[in-house]
Amino acid sequence: MSKERKIKCVVWDLDNTVWNGVLLEDGDVTLRDGIEEIIRTLDERGILQSVSSKNEYGAAMKQLEAFGLDEYFLYPQIHWNAKSGAVRKIAEEINIGLDTLAFVDDQAFEREEVAYGAPEVLCIDANDLSGFLELPELNPRFLTDDSKLRRQMYRSDILRKQIEEEFEGPQDEFLASLGMKFTISEAAEEDLQRAEELTVRTNQLNSTGYTYSYEELNGFRHSERHKLLIAGLEDKYGTYGKIGLVLLEMDGDVWTIKLLLMSCRVMSRGVGTILIQHLRLQAREHGARLRAEFLSTDRNRMMYITYKFAGFNELEKDGDLVLFENDLSTVQPFPDYVRVDIG
Repeated sequence: MSKERKIKCVVWDLDNTVWNGVLLEDGDVTLRDGIEEIIRTLDERGILQSVSSKNEYGAAMKQLEAFGLDEYFLYPQIHWNAKSGAVRKIAEEINIGLDTLAFVDDQAFEREEVAYGAPEVLCIDANDLSGFLELPELNPRFLTDDSKLRRQMYRSDILRKQIEEEFEGPQDEFLASLGMKFTISEAAEEDLQRAEELTVRTNQLNSTGYTYSYEELNGFRHSERHKLLIAGLEDKYGTYGKIGLVLLEMDGDVWTIKLLLMSCRVMSRGVGTILIQHLRLQAREHGARLRAEFLSTDRNRMMYITYKFAGFNELEKDGDLVLFENDLSTVQPFPDYVRVDIG
């Protein structure tokens, strides 16, 4: 499948972009025609949104609230500093790459400043938003249950982070307090749209960077030589959705993990290790050797480290492609802080 650019977050300016007028000068500003429909449509597509505006924070947020739009914007950056820094901060907070952001502003100077300070970002002139919703970068192939709930899931993550920062005690105690349930099951047909979305959207925690189409994934689902596993996570604050995917190739007594990926939102929950533990247990029970492919990209170094920590050793290397093998000698039980359901 081709690696087409997809936007995960649109960052909006406010003055003369979201609304007509300059808030601190005009006081009484009006919402731009069509902007509410654009914001709501992007939200329905699972595209996150934020704000980078040179304004007074309290006044700007109060105005967004008056328009009924404040809930749509994650990690708003409303201050007098450079917008390139604000855009970088938003990407860091959401934990996505700069090349998955679009920045919309009416001022050419601000667009040029962002283009210079964060050249990966797609900059768009707010003076011409005709055809904006038709841009291919803003049109995911599928609208899944996870994409429709994406903003709410990120808002739950913000709450979890606040509680974690205030929690006094060991990390395991905090994780235990969440009441997490991690599910691992063979992907069903209704999971395939989300599975494709995961391969397209996940960059940092993707062991090979491979992307697969719905049709390819469905072929693996029906193949006797493959297993396609999908993982989900929930806790007392709500669902994280379907956040993990494994493509396992079984060639006799040699099992190879062709793809292992996890959503960045669950990086600190330890579930990637649990998923690997499950694969190791399964391989050992079936008397199989467990191997894993790792293909280095510009973002997925963490997956190399994850495999190394899980006891995988390099078997061979061909350019950026590493073939690991695990001797399965010490397979740890699942941690107590999470309930694991195997489907």
